[in-house]
Amino acid sequence: MKRGHLLSVLLTVLVSFGALGAVLIAHYSPLLGLDLQGGVSVVYRPAHKVDSATMNETINIIRNRVDALGVAQPYIGAQGGNVVVQLPGVKNRARALSVIGQTAQLFFRPVTCPPPAPSGSSSGLLPSGPVAKPGQAAPVLKGAPPACSSTVNFANVPSTPASLDVPSKPVLLPLKDPTTGKVIGRYELGPAQLSGNALRTATAQLNPGTGQWVVNFALTSAGAPKWDAIAKQDYQKQLGIVLDGVVVSAPTITSTNFGGQGQITGSFTASQARNLALVLRYGALPVQLDQQTVQSVSPTLGAAALQAGVVAGLAGLALVMAYTIFYYRGLGVVVVAGLTTTAALLYAIISLLSQTSGLALDLSGVTGLIVSVGVTVDSYIVYFERLKDEVRAGNSIRVSVDRSFRRAFRTVVAADLVSLIGAAVLYLLSIGQVKGFAFFLGMSTMLDVITAWVFTRPLVIMLGRNRVFRDAPWLGVARGLGAPPAVPVGGQT
Repeated sequence: MKRGHLLSVLLTVLVSFGALGAVLIAHYSPLLGLDLQGGVSVVYRPAHKVDSATMNETINIIRNRVDALGVAQPYIGAQGGNVVVQLPGVKNRARALSVIGQTAQLFFRPVTCPPPAPSGSSSGLLPSGPVAKPGQAAPVLKGAPPACSSTVNFANVPSTPASLDVPSKPVLLPLKDPTTGKVIGRYELGPAQLSGNALRTATAQLNPGTGQWVVNFALTSAGAPKWDAIAKQDYQKQLGIVLDGVVVSAPTITSTNFGGQGQITGSFTASQARNLALVLRYGALPVQLDQQTVQSVSPTLGAAALQAGVVAGLAGLALVMAYTIFYYRGLGVVVVAGLTTTAALLYAIISLLSQTSGLALDLSGVTGLIVSVGVTVDSYIVYFERLKDEVRAGNSIRVSVDRSFRRAFRTVVAADLVSLIGAAVLYLLSIGQVKGFAFFLGMSTMLDVITAWVFTRPLVIMLGRNRVFRDAPWLGVARGLGAPPAVPVGGQT
């Protein structure tokens, strides 16, 4: 039995500090939230009043776009009829705002007049080439591009304003350089033939045969026949893919029957292919959104609050540890060892989740962790007070440590279960930072229950049976429990 207790304690320490060492070696660390590391906060307002179902669909589409960008722990939600998007720690803010800011519906418009090709090129300004069925060889296009309906130099003509950019009318829309955002050409486009609702999904893939990036897309059951009708009508003509009044691609149709799926080829870079797939996959919003504010959030205030909170938390923790050692003597050392072990494991778990699941630690999460320290210390006190009652009732420490834990553990589980239920309710029903508080509080509380069984119990049992720790003059467990030193009987203690 003694060997089993020692093994449980050593295994807990090994797992906790082994996990901590592993994340440190891998250079993993907790990702910080918007209030701690800064980022971008954007507010959008629907162009007209919408119901809750439409708002939820809009939020889900924007969330999918943000998730595809790889932003850790973003916040996307509705506040007062507006859509609020918070992106902590984005590395390329311009690209992020460009992707989530493309709020208009996705449309497919026939190209009636493409911009002139740059000097030395015959493929136009966009990297897009043919759009055909997957695996189909692109045919050699015959003839010149379609004749323009106007001889105006579109480079010097303003684009169609947003107020006149309606699906049923022809438009003149810009093509922008994806790096600089500058207008590098304009397309004359006919009325929209199809919206982004016709697409089911789109993915960017590297063609192993050609070594070039392609974009594969699949159509919905309702959109497939409409797409084939457009393909027959505009065979070997360019089809403009338009999002938020900007031409994102203009591939040439090279098939008349797609069968529900197609492939866009061309001289894509990996980034261009992924961005185009992202636009196709999450481009259709059920309502037009107008951007209200864009705010760059500085981490200075949050960092100062974090520093103050950490200092206050460490000071309070030091006082708690000092008091438990003074009041419980050797058992206070158990509190220090338990909190240290739990802290090491928590850091490892949070760091791992940050790298694998995008979990971010913000001020609310820090608050949840600090509150959980109180929950954990309460568990130790419940056990120690129960043990003290057993000793004062005349039982020996050796006998009392296990019996009192069994009784105290039921109280610890009941108390922690209340905290877990509260954390679960908050997590499921709340949004934003309250959800983060609930998550970290719940995770810490679960670790408290596990640590109490696999670490605290066996360690106290071993200390209670060890004469040195039990009867030492200053830190003896017996002194902390108010019991007199054990008197040897028959050479045994």
